[in-house]
This record gives sequence, structure tokens and C-alpha cells, in this order.
Amino acid sequence: MHRRRRSTGRKKNSKGVVVHVGQFEFLKINTGKHEWRDSYHWILSLSWPQFAALITGAYLAINVVFAGLYALGGDCIAEMPTGSFPAAFFFSVQTMATVGYGHEYPANLYGNIVTTIEIMVGMFSLAVSTGLIFVRFSRPTARIEFTDKVVIAPFDGKPTLMLRVANLRHYSMAEAEFRIMFMRDEQISEGGTFRRFYSLKLHFDRLITFPVALTLMHTIDKESPLYGMTADTLQETDSRLVASVIGIETVIQAAVQSQKDYSWRDVRFGERFVEIYTQTGEGRLTVDYGRLHHTEPVPLESP
Repeated sequence: MHRRRRSTGRKKNSKGVVVHVGQFEFLKINTGKHEWRDSYHWILSLSWPQFAALITGAYLAINVVFAGLYALGGDCIAEMPTGSFPAAFFFSVQTMATVGYGHEYPANLYGNIVTTIEIMVGMFSLAVSTGLIFVRFSRPTARIEFTDKVVIAPFDGKPTLMLRVANLRHYSMAEAEFRIMFMRDEQISEGGTFRRFYSLKLHFDRLITFPVALTLMHTIDKESPLYGMTADTLQETDSRLVASVIGIETVIQAAVQSQKDYSWRDVRFGERFVEIYTQTGEGRLTVDYGRLHHTEPVPLESP
């Protein structure tokens, strides 16, 4: 498929940007350069250790800069040893925190100007870091676990693709929607291959409440894109699956989403998931999450 290039007036980033999506890795080239607002999303995507390291590094860097200004200012700070960088650094820490112990203080116009600027920078930095920490804590996340493999086995006399998904939260998720997408390379009449995407029809794709774990199932009939495929054909066509769960967290009242992708290596023919539910009486069911990924062999009937 040919597309006409259109000039956007944006500078191109020739180095490229790496984007990871599950087992996929994409290298974006000739894209527009990062805007300053992209830094906000980048910071939110960091892990907590990375975020803590970033905040700590920025805090130390700001104090080092102002400590250098104080040290170069001579006697700009009263009772601070002239040219002492450690003393200037700790005075900068006190000034940024607006602690003001009173032992050291600005002694001339230069010192007052630098401390004024640092106090403003400190207030701005505190506001930004507080906002980022609040967003990271308040941002809802879905604790959804997918099985590490997909199985194909008979169900109700028909070959069926199955994967299991579990809610790891200790409360139920509401209005959960489930999807499985199948993709593979297919030959086209013009020659070469084309990547096609199929939404698999599930036995159910929506639940009002999603408390624990369930198995998503797709019947492999003549209408299914998986009809007649084997482990070898899955490999030859570089077949992959992507499972997605979208729901509402009932505690935070916010939509959350989780997904997992599978390659042809993760598909197991002639296996099924073991039972994880046990009836204990009085309307109670025991769910063994430790057996979530366990499978057992079963005879496989030809489609």
C-alpha cells in the first residue's frame, strides 16, 4: 500500500525512538522531535526506583548549581567560610527548603538575589514533584494476570482456543470487557505477504462483575481464522495473539486496562488448563491461584 508523503513542517528525529509493546520492539524513525510536554508522560512511565533516582538527582543538581554560585560570590553569605563549597551546598539545602536556621544569611545584594531565585526555584520544584508523586499514587492500575500460554483443546466437542485471566485485586472489577486479536502474515495476489488482524469471537466478551479468574474461549470452526492451522503453520505465518481486559476499578471508580501478547511459541496444542475452582459448600468457592498457569494433556480431535 502506497501512501503520499505530506510535509508537516516538523523537524525529524533521525536517531529513532524505540517503543516496546509486549514481545514487540518498534524503532520509529523520521518522527517529530520530543516536545517538552512529552517529559511529563515519560516521567510517569518510569518505575518507582527510576522516579526516585530522577527526583534525587534533580534535587542534588539544583543544590550543586546554587552552591557554586554562593561559593563564587565571595562573602555574599555572612558567617559562611569564603569559597567553601560544602558550606555553600548545605546553605543551599537550607535555603531551598526555606528552613532558615539563622546561622548564615545573605550579606549583600548578590547573596539576596541568588537566595531569592533559589527560593522561587525550590517552591516551583516542590510543587512539581508533589504533583508528580500524587499522580503516580492516584493513577489506577489493573492487577490482571494472564496465563503464560494459550492452549487449544476440545471443548463441547469442538476445538477451542483458551487462555485464562485472573483479577489479582481483593475486590471485584466492574463492567469488564475481554478481547483477543489474532494476527498473521498472509500471501497476497500481488506477491509478498501482508499482516492481517482478526478479532476472535469469544464465548463471552463482557461481564458485569469480574471478581476472580475465568477462561476466555474461542471456538475454532470454519468461520475462525485459526481453522485448520497447526503448530507448523502458526510458525510459518509468524502468528501472534494479543489479549486485552478493560474494566472499572470499583474502589477508585476509574477505567483500567491490561494486555498481554503471545507468539506462536506460546500456543500449546492438546493441552487444557487444570481446574482451579473447588466447591466447599454453603455457596463458597475456593480459587487456587497457584494453579493458574498449570495445564494437562488431553486428546486432540482434528478440526
